Amino acid sequence: MSVFMDLNLSYTADKGRLQSLIETAAHLGFSTVAINYVFEPTAKKKQEIPVPTPINDLMDQLPVVQGRSRPIRVLNRLTVVMSDSSHFRQNAPEYRRYDLLAVQPTTEKLFHAACMTFDVDLICISVTEKLPFFFKRAPVNGAMERGVVFEVSYSAAIRDSTLRRYTIANAVSLMETCKGKNVILSSAAEKPLELRGPYDISNLGLLFGLSDGDAKEAVSSTCRSVVLHAETRKTASGIVYTMKSCSETPGQQEAPPAHCEAPAAKRAKQLTE
Repeated sequence: MSVFMDLNLSYTADKGRLQSLIETAAHLGFSTVAINYVFEPTAKKKQEIPVPTPINDLMDQLPVVQGRSRPIRVLNRLTVVMSDSSHFRQNAPEYRRYDLLAVQPTTEKLFHAACMTFDVDLICISVTEKLPFFFKRAPVNGAMERGVVFEVSYSAAIRDSTLRRYTIANAVSLMETCKGKNVILSSAAEKPLELRGPYDISNLGLLFGLSDGDAKEAVSSTCRSVVLHAETRKTASGIVYTMKSCSETPGQQEAPPAHCEAPAAKRAKQLTE
């Protein structure tokens, strides 16, 4: 059975709407979602990278995924909209607050840099305007070799007919270059009505130029690869993973809980599966 993911639910300060987004995603069968915080630096004033809201502060109990017995998994994601190379700080400690890191380049030069050098998990393709550059095979292949994945979101196509044309045109242009590989489809939904089920998204992928198999992978296995890439990015060559150990009561000699035992070993096993 496929595991479906939507790695782009737009963050909103409206707590109720964000809860509804997560609950709707779980009802539609998504096992993992990511709350997307968009950071768009400007030259006029210094801006601080937003701090993600802990999921415990957002919801007391996560909804159970339809058709499964486990609750939905919620990740935090940061997307940096770049109009200048200085907007992405390669080793900024603020990036470590997020599970996923994405960039949205606005020029051909920045797109090339994102594909070839930036340590990110996702490269977002703008769907709200006609791209000012063409996709070239060399940087796209370079990103694919590094395990970086491209993202196309579909909710803008639902809101407006003009945005629908831009979405389809930009998506088709990308698919012609990458041959449908290393691409995910996500919603970028701002409200529950903009969410679609996994199989509806797969059918939409056919309109974007994906094959039937690639369209299904774009909402399942390729998304899983993005999550694993993000975890590997925080390790030493994908081998050593550090995390906080569970606190132990003074004087307690009992074995630690199962979820605290050998975290590095368990993580290494997950990354090799």
